[in-house]
Amino acid sequence: MADPEALKLDERPQPAGAEDSLLVSELEQMEAQYEPLLPVEKRLISWSIGLGLVALGLLVWVSYTFFPGTH
Repeated sequence: MADPEALKLDERPQPAGAEDSLLVSELEQMEAQYEPLLPVEKRLISWSIGLGLVALGLLVWVSYTFFPGTH
């Protein structure tokens, strides 16, 4: 019943050699080139985190103010 030519569960097809070597070289280039964050990126990250914390605080305040019985 079982086909001996069928792939076993732990076997996976391997990518072609050219694609594999291209992927490896791209990953090596990415690891070799460290790029620090730009000042504008740092500001965007800090604004996003700050806005998220303010929104979280606002939602907690609304929850405690308008729905006091559930806490």
